[in-house]
Amino acid sequence: MTVAARVKPEEFFSPEEWRVLSGRSSWKGLALVAHCWLTIAAAMAVGVMWPATIVLAIMFIGTRQLGLFILMHDAAHGALHPNRKVNDWVGKWLCGFDLQAYRSYHLQHHRFVQQTEDPDLVLSAPFPVTADSLRRKIVRDLTGQTFFKQRFGHLMQQLKSRPTQASVWHILAAEFKRQDLFLVSNAMGFALFCAAGLWWAWLVMWLLPMATWLPLVSRLRNIAEHALVAQNEPNPLRHARTTQANLLERMLLAPYWVNYHCEHHMFTQLACWNLPAAHRLLAQRGVTSGMELQPGYVTVLRLAAAA
Repeated sequence: MTVAARVKPEEFFSPEEWRVLSGRSSWKGLALVAHCWLTIAAAMAVGVMWPATIVLAIMFIGTRQLGLFILMHDAAHGALHPNRKVNDWVGKWLCGFDLQAYRSYHLQHHRFVQQTEDPDLVLSAPFPVTADSLRRKIVRDLTGQTFFKQRFGHLMQQLKSRPTQASVWHILAAEFKRQDLFLVSNAMGFALFCAAGLWWAWLVMWLLPMATWLPLVSRLRNIAEHALVAQNEPNPLRHARTTQANLLERMLLAPYWVNYHCEHHMFTQLACWNLPAAHRLLAQRGVTSGMELQPGYVTVLRLAAAA
C-alpha cells in the first residue's frame, strides 16, 4: 500500500510562524459552532417572519449544515478545541455527526490521499463528466433524490430482498441503530417546533435544506477538493485543490475556509481558521505557484464538465 507523500512544515515556515499557525484555541472553535447555529436560527426566524425569503433561507441553512460537518471535520483532527474530551463532545453532539466513525474513515483518506487505497477516490474518479451528466447530478441533488439514496438507500435495498416479517423488524432495528443520532435529533427538533406551533418551519427550513441544498454544496465541495487531481500523484502540493472563494461563495457554498483544501492536506494539524494565514505565507514565498489552485468555483465546474 502506497502512503501519500508528506511535507515538512519547517520547509515552509519559521518555528515562530508554525507555532502560531498550529496553535490550538479554547474559544475559536466553540465560537464558530455558535456562529453556525446562530446563522441557522437567524435564517429560520427571517423565513418565518417573511416567507418570501424562504428560498434564500434554505440556501443559507443548507450551507451552514455543511458548516457543521466542516467543524466536525476539524474535531476529527483534534483541532476544534485543545481539550480532547471537549473537542470530541462538541464534534459529536453540537455538530451532529458520528465523530468516531468519521475519524477512522477520514484519517485513511489523509494517509492515502489520491492513491489507489484512498477511500474517497470514488468521489473524484468519475470526473471530468459531460455537461449533461453534471446537470443531471445537480437536478438529483436539488430534488432530494441524492439525499434519499444516501440516507435510506441501504434500507430500501434490504427491504427489496423480500425478508420475512420477523427479519423486517431486525432490519429496521439495525437501521435505527445505524442512524440513531440523525433520527433522534430530528425527532426532538420536530417535537420542539410542533410545541411552538411551527411544525412546518422544521420541515421547510431544516429538513428541506438538508435534502436539497446540502447535497448540492457537498457535491461542489467534493468536486473542488479532489476532482481532476491526478491519481497516484507523487507531489504533496498537488494532492488536493485550493479554490479561491469570493464573499458570495463563502456565504452560500464554502463556509469556514473549506476552500483551502490543499493547505489542509499539506498541514493537517492546522485548524480551519488558520488556513488563510498559511495560504498567505505560502503565496508570499511563491509556493502557491506549484500548488493545485483555481480562481473560483465556476472555473472548477467548467473543468469538471469538460468531457
